[in-house]
Amino acid sequence: MPKKTATGSDRIFLFYGTDEAKAKEAALALSRKIAPKDEEFGLEIINGVADNSDHAVRILAQTTEAIQTLPFFGGDKLVWLQGANLFGDNVTGKSETTLRAVDNFLELLKDGIPDDVKLIISATEMDKRRSFFKGISKLAKVEAFDKVDISKEGWESRIIGWAQKEATKLKLNFGHGALERFILTAGADTRTLKNELEKLSLYFGDREISARDIADMVTATHSGVIFEIGDALSRKDLPRTLHLLEKQLHNGEGPIGILRAAIIPKIRGMLHAKDLVSRHNLTAGRNFKAFESQINNLPEAETAHLPRKKDGTISAYPIFLSAQATRKFTVTELVKALEACLEADLRLVTTQLDHNTVLCQLVTKILATRN
Repeated sequence: MPKKTATGSDRIFLFYGTDEAKAKEAALALSRKIAPKDEEFGLEIINGVADNSDHAVRILAQTTEAIQTLPFFGGDKLVWLQGANLFGDNVTGKSETTLRAVDNFLELLKDGIPDDVKLIISATEMDKRRSFFKGISKLAKVEAFDKVDISKEGWESRIIGWAQKEATKLKLNFGHGALERFILTAGADTRTLKNELEKLSLYFGDREISARDIADMVTATHSGVIFEIGDALSRKDLPRTLHLLEKQLHNGEGPIGILRAAIIPKIRGMLHAKDLVSRHNLTAGRNFKAFESQINNLPEAETAHLPRKKDGTISAYPIFLSAQATRKFTVTELVKALEACLEADLRLVTTQLDHNTVLCQLVTKILATRN
């Protein structure tokens, strides 16, 4: 039997999270770094996608065999359990058969793996309540890659830096506002973003890409459609807004959901931004850093209501976008628009009026007004 040693973060690695593409990318980068030079005999990859509990048992048995079997010609070995879905809170993962197999696999890792073997696990799902996660966290170097929560304000600023790096690799040249529109249209899923960036690279090469090009070329996700509705509102484009609403309603989206996800947040965000810009003479030009500096220099009493990042600092990017979108509105118009949204919300939940009609009347009331 091969000599065993105590397991530790230098021998076992776990990459997991809801952002499957990033987790797999990190695992791939590590495998290229630590895999033996002779990959034909020193690297063994096991597909971790289980169709059912019996399949999950076979996958873990195959992984165990790979760990305990050294290359025929000797030397180091890397085992990669790739894309595992059997550790999650799903039908396969909750099966008693799977749980027993996972517990046995954890005991194997606790007993130690051969000195010449390293193990990478990349998982699409991971139930943190289970004993496996608690146990593997003590044995392995663990990295989590979760998708950005687009329901929280300021999510754009968390993803735009990554998107810019990927765009630079592809030598993409985004014009003013194009990268921001790209993020808002394509959403926060890194796999989707990479696919759309590659599509833009094939079509445009090193030519400058405009915001209009993004609207024409990039497939809008659900968050992208929400942005499109808000963008049409901010431009006071009534026909476009009604067209987008009709399209979403036809696709089965509920009027209440559209109102609370697309219209109310947009109006409220523009009102906050317009109020700050008007009272403090802020400049929302092309330079975000300059605008962020202006926001951070305001008195604390003026910014207490603004959204914050995890570190407690002001999330200025959504305010910057909203400030740029308020040029066609006055503060009074936005106040009345927010009041109209409240009235429409009440009508949707307390009356028997046709919901689609209520929603269309609302946007017409907001956008048909004159200064």
